[in-house]
Amino acid sequence: MSPLLLIFTLKEAYYHLLWKLVRIWSRVLIYGMGFGLKFQLDEKIEPNKSYMFCPNHASFMDPFILIISSKNPIVFVGKKELAKIPVFGFFYKRVVIMVDRSNPESRKRVFEMAKKRLQNGVSMAIFPEGLVPAEDVVLAPFKKGAFSLAIEFNVPIVPQVYYDCKRLFSWNFFKGGFGVFRVRQHQFISTDRLTLKDVDQLKEETFNIIYRDLVNDKKYMKDTNRKI
Repeated sequence: MSPLLLIFTLKEAYYHLLWKLVRIWSRVLIYGMGFGLKFQLDEKIEPNKSYMFCPNHASFMDPFILIISSKNPIVFVGKKELAKIPVFGFFYKRVVIMVDRSNPESRKRVFEMAKKRLQNGVSMAIFPEGLVPAEDVVLAPFKKGAFSLAIEFNVPIVPQVYYDCKRLFSWNFFKGGFGVFRVRQHQFISTDRLTLKDVDQLKEETFNIIYRDLVNDKKYMKDTNRKI
């Protein structure tokens, strides 16, 4: 797919075409590896509208599930370290907004690029934990970035819960297996009338929605031996 990826990453105007290609690639990857997908959509996204997607992070499979979940193009905000991966990194740095969390100038650049991208139905996605937590951790504390951006650009938060990714496709080489990835997309959280003073409240509300869902899922808690 590299020739097509190279063409579609030449200009930002091609991003909608790139997104369609990446969604096909993601489906081939997930179903070809022997997994299935089951979505519960409490609210559906609308065409030509922008959102801030905030899923829990549990596995390498998370971004591919997120891509399949939205026909609307999504721009990811990700770590700059991933740009060092051979081949993948070449395309990664051409389409992802990279951030160095230790550099204030880098965070400022994220806001500037986000403002440019959040139009014409393009959304953003940030895994608010900022990392994949240890296996016995239900949900790591959230960073503020996603919620600051959502308020700044007045886009709703889309809380998504991934129950089975770490269990079926673990970072541990000796764990995992075939099965169905269950995903719940909760009711969106509006950012209308919120200011940057409300960032902590918005972050906590999103965290609680995802956390409650995870600890109430018996299969999730049992199979991964997580602690509340």
